[in-house]
Amino acid sequence: MIMKRLCACIPIFMISFCFCESNNINSPVQDEFNTEDRILTHNNLEREYTIIIPESYSQESSIPLMINFHGFGDVINTYMNNADMRELANSEKFLLVYPQGSSLEGSPHWNPCPVGNENKSSADDLGFISTMISEISLEYNIDYDRIYATGYSNGGMMAYGLAHFKSDLITAIASVSGAMLDCIDSDVHPMPILHLHGTNDEIIPYNGNSYYSSVQHTLDYWIEINNTSTIPSLETDESGNLTVEHYVYNHGESSISVEHYKYLGGGHVWFETPFKGEMTSELIWNFVSQFENSDIRTP
Repeated sequence: MIMKRLCACIPIFMISFCFCESNNINSPVQDEFNTEDRILTHNNLEREYTIIIPESYSQESSIPLMINFHGFGDVINTYMNNADMRELANSEKFLLVYPQGSSLEGSPHWNPCPVGNENKSSADDLGFISTMISEISLEYNIDYDRIYATGYSNGGMMAYGLAHFKSDLITAIASVSGAMLDCIDSDVHPMPILHLHGTNDEIIPYNGNSYYSSVQHTLDYWIEINNTSTIPSLETDESGNLTVEHYVYNHGESSISVEHYKYLGGGHVWFETPFKGEMTSELIWNFVSQFENSDIRTP
C-alpha cells in the first residue's frame, strides 16, 4: 500500500523544507457526506472551517467533536481527502471539523503557541479554535466531555498546542508526524496522548534535531505529566508494507495512557500502513474515544 504525501512546506526559522504529493490542492471533495462550510470572524480575521455532521445526528443527544488540523501549506479540501475521517464520523457518530489555517505569504499554517514571537505569525489560533467550538455548540449538541484534536505535521503541533493551553477544553489528542514545540504550559492538566511517527521522517526527524525534540523526549514529557508506567508494553505488526511497533505507557492518573505507533522506515506522511487491520484514522479514534473529561479531570 502506497503512503500519500500531503503538500506542505515547513519553514524552520530561515530554512524551508518542502514536500508535495501529486494531488491537485484544488481538487473537489466528494459531496456524499452532510458537509457544511463555515466562516467566522476572530480578531478581525475571517477564518474558515468545514464541519461534517453524521447522518444519525439528533439534537436530542450530545455527541463528541473531533477537530483535525492540516499541515503547513495545505487546504481543507486536499487534506480532507488524504486524512479522511468522514466515514468514521458517520459510523461512530461524532461531529468532525476540518479548520483552515490562516495565510502566511500564501501558505496556510497553524500557531500552536500563545500570541507572541514563538509563532509563525500574529494569528491567534488557540483563540480561533475556542471561538469555533463555541460557535458550533450554538447549533449542535456537543458533548463537552468529549472534544478531541488530531493533526498532521504542523497540524500535529497545533494538537499539542491545544493539549497545553486548552487542556480544560480538550479531552485527548493525537499527533501524526508532528512535534511538540517548546512553548509549554506548566499548569497543563493530565492529557491522554497518542503520537504516530515514522523513523525516516525527513521533515521532523524521529530522533529530533536543533529545532524539534525527539519523539521519545515528547513521550517522556507526557509520561511524567500523566504519571504513567515508564516501561511500555509493545506489540508489533509486520503485515503491511512497513513494520509498525505500538508502545503503550499505561496505568496513569485516572487511567490515562500515553501511546506511540512507530513506523519503521516511515516518512513524513499521514500513514496508510494498517496496524492489526486498523488505519490511522481508526487508531486515532479508538484511542481518544476511550476518554471523557469528567473521568480524567479533578474539580
